[in-house]
Amino acid sequence: MRTDARRHHDPRVRGFASDNYAGAHPEVLAAIALANGGHQVAYGEDDYTGHLQRVMHSHFGPTAEAFPVFNGTGANVVALQALTDRWGAVICAESAHINVDEGGAPERMGGLKLLTVPTPDGKLTPELIDRQAYGWDDEHRAMPQVVSITQNTELGTVYTPDEIRAICDHAHERGMKVHLDGARIANAAASLDVPMRTFTNTVGVDVLSFGGTKNGALFGEAVVVLNPDAVRAMKHLRKLSMQLASKMRFVSVQLEALLAKDLWLRNARHANAMAQRLAEGVRAIDGVEILYPVQANAVFARLPHAVSERLQKRFRFYFWDEAAGDVRWMCAFDTGEDDVDAFLQALKEEMAR
Repeated sequence: MRTDARRHHDPRVRGFASDNYAGAHPEVLAAIALANGGHQVAYGEDDYTGHLQRVMHSHFGPTAEAFPVFNGTGANVVALQALTDRWGAVICAESAHINVDEGGAPERMGGLKLLTVPTPDGKLTPELIDRQAYGWDDEHRAMPQVVSITQNTELGTVYTPDEIRAICDHAHERGMKVHLDGARIANAAASLDVPMRTFTNTVGVDVLSFGGTKNGALFGEAVVVLNPDAVRAMKHLRKLSMQLASKMRFVSVQLEALLAKDLWLRNARHANAMAQRLAEGVRAIDGVEILYPVQANAVFARLPHAVSERLQKRFRFYFWDEAAGDVRWMCAFDTGEDDVDAFLQALKEEMAR
C-alpha cells in the first residue's frame, strides 16, 4: 500500500515551550541539499568536515578542533569524559543541564560524579565553586577535576567575559579544567555583542560544547577543543559514546552554514529581540512577575497556576517550578512579532478571567 508524504502540522503555529520546537532554517536545509549527491569519505574525513575546521578557526583561533556529534547531551558527555579521569568529578550549578535535563547521562554513561552548587541566577562564581572544590587527596571523595558552566545559563542569564575569566583562573589555579556548555552560545554572543572567542578561549575555557540545533540546525552539535593539552582520546571517546556519525558531512555542513557567514548571529539576535519584546509586554500586565534578567531568548515568569493551565491550551510552554507557579517562555529564530503579540493578548485575556 502506497502512503503519500503529507504535512502533519500547521506551519503557522508557534509555541513558547522551547527553541527546539522550531524547524531548520531554510539556509541550513539548502546547505544539506548542497552536500548531498556523490560520495564523500565517511566518519569525518569528508571535505565539509575539513572546511568546518577552518571555519571554527576563524571563530576560536588556530588551535581549535571541532568534533561534530549528534546532540547536546552527547557533546557534553564526550567533552566531560575527555577532561576527567575515572575517579573525577565535575562541579556545576544545581540548575545545569547536565544535572537536570540529561537523564543522568553524564553519570550513568560517562561515569562521572556531578558536584552541584545552588546558585541564585544559574551562574557559578569562584566562591560558589569553592563549596565543592576540595578533597583532592581524599580517596573517599570523587576528585573535582572540571568546572562546567553554561553560556547562556539555564535561567536565561549571561556570564560576562570577566566573570568567565575569573572562573577559569580560579579553576586552573586549583588544577581543574573548564568546560562550557554552549547549547545557546550564539544567543549569549548576540546579547553581549562580542565574538564568541571573547568569552571562551580568550579567557581560558578549555573545551566547548557548541550548539547548533537551537540556533537553526536540523540536528547536530560539536565538541570544540580549545586547549589541546586539556583533553585526551577525543576520537575514541566520541566513537565509544555512540556520537560518531558515518555521514558526518550532513552534520558539518549545517554548522558551516551557520558559522561561515553571520546566520548564527542573525538567528540569535532575532530570538533575543523577540524575548525582549515578550518581556516588555509582560511587564505591563499586573499579576505577572518576571523572575530573572532577560538577557537572551528566555523569559521566566511567575503567575497564577490556573492562568498558566488555561494559557497552555492556547500556546505550548512548560512549567519551570509548578509548585511555585514559575514558567519558562522561549523564543526561537522563527518567532515573529505577531506570535509574541498574540501570546501577550492571550495572557492578558486569561489574567482578566
